Amino acid sequence: MKNNVIGLKLGIVISGLFLVVLLFLGVAVDRMFTSFYSANMKTETEELASHFTVMAESSEGGTSEMIGTFAEFSAVSIYNVRQDGSVIMHSGVQDPAYQSFIRISDVNRIFSGKKVNFLYEDPAGGRYFVSGQPIVKGGKVASALYLMASTERMDRSLAGVRSLLVLSGIGAFLLALGSTWIIAQLLSRPLLQMQQATRKIAAGELETRVDIGSRDEIGALAGAINDLAVDLQRYRDSRQEFFANISHELRTPITYLEGYANVVKERLYETEEEKDRYLDIIYMEARRIQHLVDDLFELAKMEEGKISLAPEWVDLAELAGQAVEKVRLKAEDKNLELYCTVEGTPQTMYTDGARMEQIVLNLLENAIRYTERGSVRLRLSFQPGVVKLAVQDTGIGIPEDELPFIFERFYRVEKSRSRMHGGTGLGLSIVHKLVGLLGGTITVASRPGEGTCFELYFDLRLKPGEDRA
Repeated sequence: MKNNVIGLKLGIVISGLFLVVLLFLGVAVDRMFTSFYSANMKTETEELASHFTVMAESSEGGTSEMIGTFAEFSAVSIYNVRQDGSVIMHSGVQDPAYQSFIRISDVNRIFSGKKVNFLYEDPAGGRYFVSGQPIVKGGKVASALYLMASTERMDRSLAGVRSLLVLSGIGAFLLALGSTWIIAQLLSRPLLQMQQATRKIAAGELETRVDIGSRDEIGALAGAINDLAVDLQRYRDSRQEFFANISHELRTPITYLEGYANVVKERLYETEEEKDRYLDIIYMEARRIQHLVDDLFELAKMEEGKISLAPEWVDLAELAGQAVEKVRLKAEDKNLELYCTVEGTPQTMYTDGARMEQIVLNLLENAIRYTERGSVRLRLSFQPGVVKLAVQDTGIGIPEDELPFIFERFYRVEKSRSRMHGGTGLGLSIVHKLVGLLGGTITVASRPGEGTCFELYFDLRLKPGEDRA
């Protein structure tokens, strides 16, 4: 599978999506841990500050030394501040630059009985949680107590969590990358197979098939490609057979025309009766060619949708009787019995009479052509709003596996039949298209050796070109 561009694109898209998900997930987890550690340390700092505030409020002598000792033990710094911001006692750094966290606005809030909490960064870059609370003595605020707790331990814990997140993310991404590559290959391989198959089909290798058995959209697409190849192969074979039939059908009358025309031209006849017989042959063969050309032209117009209709009110029973009389001589030449029956009350139909007669004649002539003994029957059955027209024969029949294709252009049932019985194979295709144009439907039932029956259904309430509701 060289140049698997589809697999590469799928891999890039899926990997990109997975990377975005990992980044968002990593940021969310980092924020969650940061918030957790910050809230936890803030709570601890406030509780510790409250503890020292209670100690300062309840003790007198030695309070500063005891608070300092506890502050050193707790690894925090304590500052006792007057209302003007000056430091009374401290256990932390004495450098004023490191005491810039003491702001008059915060001191005033504390002396008004409120607490303050904030994050402070000293000049050396150290980060601290600061909690300021009032020390109340004698019912009023005597001073403000600031407690500073370093965030170094919290920052180390967060750094460890972030390192773990990065390593986990890299591992998960590499795993996802491998999985994505496998998935992309699995998804793109059938597409590449279908691409190669369609190129072969386009190049004329119509025997090519796609071997994909999955029951999903890709499997359905592969099945459609295989069906297309089968249809194209059948179309090609039928077209080749059609051109062979056309060549044969043209060659025979042309040979007759050329031969008998030369006889007449060279006056190689003995009597005028013999001359007239030769001229009759020339005329019949010319009509035969004309009929073939008319069929081809008719089919071409239908394929292009350029055929026009001339609808009128038609007596179907009368039309059927006239069609039967036109083919009666052909049936008698083969000693076939020809019947025409009408069931129900005859009704008129608004349709193209010439096209309807063409349909009936084609079906009758087709039935006579492929029937060697027995009968051909045309039956009209009138029902309220509907008419059924059936043409049934006792001929050679059609194999069941051929029935779905008999209305296709260029298709011939049993290739030898065209040599034995003549015809171009266009008649049924023309009938099928004309029936559709006139708003009807056609079905066929047949058994080899027993005969064939074509049934046509027309809605008498519709006009040509109208659709059924």
